[in-house]
Amino acid sequence: MNGHKVAIIQSSYIPWKGYFDIIHDVDEFIFLDDVQFTTRDWRSRNRIKTAGGTHWLTVPAGANRSRLISEVALDDPSWQEKHWKTLCHSYSRAPFFRQYAPFFEELYLGQIWASLSTMNQLMTQRIARELLGIRTVFTDSRNYVAQGAKLDRIIDLLRLSGATSYLSGPLAADYLEPRKFATLGIGLQLKDYSDYPEYPQLYPPFEHTVSVLDLIFNVGPQAPEYIWGHRCKAMNSDRHPTGTPSYP
Repeated sequence: MNGHKVAIIQSSYIPWKGYFDIIHDVDEFIFLDDVQFTTRDWRSRNRIKTAGGTHWLTVPAGANRSRLISEVALDDPSWQEKHWKTLCHSYSRAPFFRQYAPFFEELYLGQIWASLSTMNQLMTQRIARELLGIRTVFTDSRNYVAQGAKLDRIIDLLRLSGATSYLSGPLAADYLEPRKFATLGIGLQLKDYSDYPEYPQLYPPFEHTVSVLDLIFNVGPQAPEYIWGHRCKAMNSDRHPTGTPSYP
């Protein structure tokens, strides 16, 4: 019987490449948006590279913390044109900006986003599927009737989704309890972000922790090579062309 690897993460605005690396590595990616909204966080902002250094693009979502992410309404759509103009100004000289500009222009100017969660999820799915070739199944935690809070709720989502293993970001090591996962027979794995190669990037010095848009505009179709493809090459380099292990 094949395993079923699952990741469960809150939606983010134009996430960085590590977010898509996790998506790529699992069979099912569950957006966890029926949890408390946190301000000044990745839910509603991310960074890009500009001639003046890194720059925050922030979606005006309000400061009210008494909301779930799925309840955050976007009342003033004027930010959409502002963000698109900033992207155009910052990346017009990037090698693949013209190729991908119509795709992103449609996301920013082709519709009015009224829900932060809906926008984050749809943008992430379209970038993953149409630009990075990811075939992972996307679901929403609201589609499951999970019980409990915090870690117990995560574990119940894994149970309901039929997960045999769980992939999480490295910061989760502070609160994960391996014993609880082992009791249910669910494998636990923490993502390692330390091996990403640098790519040709405008405006040095190089910065890894910016939106994936930076990677896409700079290297285009080669973007997956700089997220997970380099690992496949490293593995293949340790083998003969026939695929058999090489020996000293």
